[in-house]
Amino acid sequence: MDRYLKAPLDREEVKTLKAGDYVYITGTIYTARDAAHLRMSQALDRGEKLPIELEGNVIYYMGPTPAREGRPIGSAGPTTASRMDKYTPRLLDLGLTGMIGKGKRKPEVTEAIVRNGAVFFAAVGGAGALLSKCIKKAEVIAYEDLGTEAIRKLEVENLPVIVVIDSQGNNLYEEVLKHQ
Repeated sequence: MDRYLKAPLDREEVKTLKAGDYVYITGTIYTARDAAHLRMSQALDRGEKLPIELEGNVIYYMGPTPAREGRPIGSAGPTTASRMDKYTPRLLDLGLTGMIGKGKRKPEVTEAIVRNGAVFFAAVGGAGALLSKCIKKAEVIAYEDLGTEAIRKLEVENLPVIVVIDSQGNNLYEEVLKHQ
């Protein structure tokens, strides 16, 4: 089923998504990878405020390539989500509503997704140049010294993703394996 969502996400609408749904996201999302997740975790440990509001927001696990002339961003493909798994339950418990990446997640992440009524989307790996066309604006908002791993605020239009783990814990990857 094709769904069109506005980001930041409405948690009640997220709860209606099902594993396997095709979703097109329009609005504001953020990028963060390994190094940015470590910094956010350290900031939380020190009792500091995060550089982004988590409630309703989506983090895209992506480190873009430099922008080509006339474009806001270079290639914008997903990175392996499991690298963020040790940080993810905490962020979900603090209000993060969606994540975009590729690959499997640990059971602790799925439990936190269900506990918080959140969602994990997959973007197609290897399609970074195509995905970048959905990004209308990009600006570094935190940890600029991390280069491509800095946190960016993105304005996206109809960014295509697939629901992999829905708010009920249904996992598209596991369902596909059952039918092979």
